[in-house]
Amino acid sequence: MTRLGIGMPRSEIATSYEEAARVVKRIGLPVVIRPAYTMGGTGGGFVYNMEEFRTIANRGLSMSPVSQILVEESVLGWEELELEVVRDAKGQKITVCFIENVDAMGVHTGIPSARLPC
Repeated sequence: MTRLGIGMPRSEIATSYEEAARVVKRIGLPVVIRPAYTMGGTGGGFVYNMEEFRTIANRGLSMSPVSQILVEESVLGWEELELEVVRDAKGQKITVCFIENVDAMGVHTGIPSARLPC
């Protein structure tokens, strides 16, 4: 995606709170904390301020069996466009449809406690 010049949320992996704090300083708030190797986003969540960041980052690090989290720029407010593509055994591809999603960006089904702005 980077090579193609397509914008993506900035993200970095952290294995300690101090490392995660340096990442959030570079990326800025809001961010999403995604613990590694947990089911359904367990231990992660959206972060809007540094108090929430301390709580969720530490929780994510403790719940990840490898003590690792992804600190990812929030995509709240971004527009989501989706292309459905199929490919055959010969590698030929066609676009089946183009979709503009109406669900708010940033909604993650694995984070049931997601707090979205009104």
